[in-house]
Amino acid sequence: MSQELLKKIERVLEEKVRPELGGHEGDIEIVSFEDGILKVRFLGKCSNCPSASLTLESVVGSEVKRGVPEVKEVVLITGVSDETWSMAKEILRQRRERREDRD
Repeated sequence: MSQELLKKIERVLEEKVRPELGGHEGDIEIVSFEDGILKVRFLGKCSNCPSASLTLESVVGSEVKRGVPEVKEVVLITGVSDETWSMAKEILRQRRERREDRD
């Protein structure tokens, strides 16, 4: 992905998409962009939202395609984000330490 195109996409996300997602304690990250297909992942509370596909279409897709005509399609990558994995590992580590301290 060219740096200039990446900057255009990020600018649209920052100005148009993140404020909308932030209102729901969520965020978005770019996974990849190839052959006109932008792959993104929702973060925070948006990552497991039942309305994620609607948000992708009505907010992300429409704004990004309008602002960056090179983007032909926006695809949501689902699964556990690195952020969620890190949080889960930290919670488990803390629990293990508390158990060890009690024993």
